[in-house]
Amino acid sequence: MKLLFLGDVMGRAGRAAITQKLPQLRADWRLDFVVVNGENASGGMGLTGEHAKLILEAGADVVTLGDHAFDQKDMLRFIDGETRIIRPLNYAKDAPGRGARVFSDARGRKVLVAQVLGNVFMKRAFDDPFSTIEAALNRYPLGGAVQATLVDMHCEATSEKMAMGHWCNGRASVVVGTHTHVPTGDAQILDKGTAYLSDAGMCGDYDSVIGMAKAEPMRRFVTGMPKERFQPARGEATLCGFYVETDDKTGRATRAEPVRIGGRLAQAGPGTV
Repeated sequence: MKLLFLGDVMGRAGRAAITQKLPQLRADWRLDFVVVNGENASGGMGLTGEHAKLILEAGADVVTLGDHAFDQKDMLRFIDGETRIIRPLNYAKDAPGRGARVFSDARGRKVLVAQVLGNVFMKRAFDDPFSTIEAALNRYPLGGAVQATLVDMHCEATSEKMAMGHWCNGRASVVVGTHTHVPTGDAQILDKGTAYLSDAGMCGDYDSVIGMAKAEPMRRFVTGMPKERFQPARGEATLCGFYVETDDKTGRATRAEPVRIGGRLAQAGPGTV
């Protein structure tokens, strides 16, 4: 199975990159299943129902969220009617929506998509992500109930992300980090067959401070004083993510490559020199 995961979509620039590039990538790379983290797609904070529809119509099979899952209040209602949106599994217990769900690709192969929030350096303590994901992995064993499993580990610390990769090793096809908006250089296949990347990076304008127009973040760093609201940068976005191929019988990864398409960053992906 050919899987593509795309990192945090950041504002208008990120949405434009998704709508302009994802349909062609899906065709060119013959992708079977696409997951997009969309939690910053609406003004840099959260995701509206309208923008969720846009990402899904562009070719995403599933959209994951994160700690900003419900910053846009209409998502509180929208998520219950749209099964293709996944919020963190270890979010508040009474939160709407689901944090793990099994989907099917065009050939009927089953794909488990789950998301968990980390605790290290996060603004609030969430339920333990390790025991939370354990229950989902046990319920849908790789190579049995599902042909592929993708875990979106949404957190700050690379150490916590790496620990999750090893925790899921051999039981998930892909463990990929999100949240920091900076792509890491450690794409690999772990010894038991799990494709791992500490952070997919964002789909946004990298002439910025993690996707925000530079002036206000720099002012706050220098003076310690806010003056204006943060605004997403609007230059050309780089579409960043993780391309993985898996074996249908075992669910293990056979190929794993970082993806960077368009914008300012060095280009990467299947067939890219």
